[in-house]
Amino acid sequence: MKAKRGAPAKRSRTLAPAATGGLVVGIMVAGVLILGNRASMITTDPMVGQAQLAVESAKVKQKAKRGAAEQKALAAIRLRTQVEESEKAKMRKQDEAHARRMARKAALARASALSEVGAQSRRERASRDAERARIEAEKRKYEGTPRQVARNLMPDHGWDDDQFDCLDKLWTRESRWQVDADNPTSSAYGIPQALPGRRMAEYGDDWRTNPVTQIKWGLDYIEDAYGSPCEAWAHSESVGWY
Repeated sequence: MKAKRGAPAKRSRTLAPAATGGLVVGIMVAGVLILGNRASMITTDPMVGQAQLAVESAKVKQKAKRGAAEQKALAAIRLRTQVEESEKAKMRKQDEAHARRMARKAALARASALSEVGAQSRRERASRDAERARIEAEKRKYEGTPRQVARNLMPDHGWDDDQFDCLDKLWTRESRWQVDADNPTSSAYGIPQALPGRRMAEYGDDWRTNPVTQIKWGLDYIEDAYGSPCEAWAHSESVGWY
């Protein structure tokens, strides 16, 4: 059958059905048939199809970009969280170390204080013991006969035991070591024959009866006047008195 003259021939289109599954729908838009289903619509016009694909591709890229940005943001959040947790853990560790260090210092300070208290106590006890021993030794100096007391006191003047022989001879001549020796021709008195006897009062009010008081005065007199008992004895030998 021939076509009518003057009437335009109809343009034929090849339909490209989309293998999308489901119901295929055809829509005629401006003389163009578009086939599609509920998920997508693909046009049979190549130009329109390319445009639609470009739009869809742009959407996919944008979605992928948004996804990448979200992933990047999430990664940044995770990294920041890790850094914060690390900082917290580091601070806790340093706080614990500081606390231990302070505790150790406090313990050392307490131990040092206790040690110092103990040392001070020992020093005080040693000092008391030394003082007690000194007092006991000092008391022992004044025990015994007048000769023993004089011998005990000689080291206080720096004299060794050799000087005692001279002292013994000197005071034997003067008073025979008698505490109440009284010279009938003068006011000399006591073991060292102090002249007058009251000179010895500066060493004690008991100068008349206490041999220790008399001996202390006598030894100081010999040191100040002659330097040693042997020098005093030599003078007595020379002139008859000292």
